[in-house]
Amino acid sequence: METTERRVLVVEDERAIADAVAARLRAEGLRVQIVGDGPSAVEAARHNPPDVIVLDVMLPGFDGLEVCRRIQAERPVPVLMLTARGEETDLLVGLAVGADDYMAKPFSMRELAARVHALLRRANKAAMIGHPAPRPGPPTLRFGDLEINQSERRVLRAGAEAHLTPTEFDLLVHLARTPRTVLPRERLLAEVWGWADVSGTRTVDSHIKGLRRKLGADLIRTVHGVGYALEVDR
Repeated sequence: METTERRVLVVEDERAIADAVAARLRAEGLRVQIVGDGPSAVEAARHNPPDVIVLDVMLPGFDGLEVCRRIQAERPVPVLMLTARGEETDLLVGLAVGADDYMAKPFSMRELAARVHALLRRANKAAMIGHPAPRPGPPTLRFGDLEINQSERRVLRAGAEAHLTPTEFDLLVHLARTPRTVLPRERLLAEVWGWADVSGTRTVDSHIKGLRRKLGADLIRTVHGVGYALEVDR
C-alpha cells in the first residue's frame, strides 16, 4: 500500500460520489483533496500537485476532457476518468488528451482503489529513474513501415510520428515484443497496467482503438473472445 504522502485529487461535482471515493481512498492510506468543477481542478493541480487524479467527465465550468488537457499540458500526471456516458468517442477523446484509464458509473469502490494503486505503482517506477523504464530487447523495433524507438519513446508509421499516450506506447511495445502472437486481455491488464485482481478488459479495448486510430486499423488483429496481436512480419 502507498504511503500517506501519496496525493489524489478527486474531481467530481456529485458530492455523495466524491465523498464515497475520498473515504475509500483515505482508508487506503492516501491523502485526498476534493474539488467540484473544472476551473477549480486546474487550480488545485497547479498549486497542490497530486500524484493521481480521479476525474469525472461531466463537470461545471468546463468538462473533464478540458481539465485533463490543461493539466497534462502543464505537468503530466496519471488520470483515471469517470464517465456516465457509453459513447466510445468520449472514451477515446479522454485517452487522446492524456487520461491513462477510465471507469464507467456505477463502479466498484474496491476496483477504483485498485486502479488508483496501479497508476501510483507505474508512476513510481517511472520516477525512480526519471523516465519510464526501458524495455528488454533492441532499443528500436522495426516492422515494415512501423518503427518503435524504446529509448526515446517515439513511434513512426510510414515516416510520420504518431503521438501516443504513455499507456498506448507501453501497450504497443508489449504487443511488439511478440509479434503475431495473440496476447489475452487479462495478460495485458496484468503486464501493462499491473492489475492482477480486478476486471477491466474494456480498458484494453479502448486503448487498442486509440492505437488503431493513430497507427492504422490494419496493425492490430483482434481474436474475438481472446485478445490482440500485432499483425506484422517477424
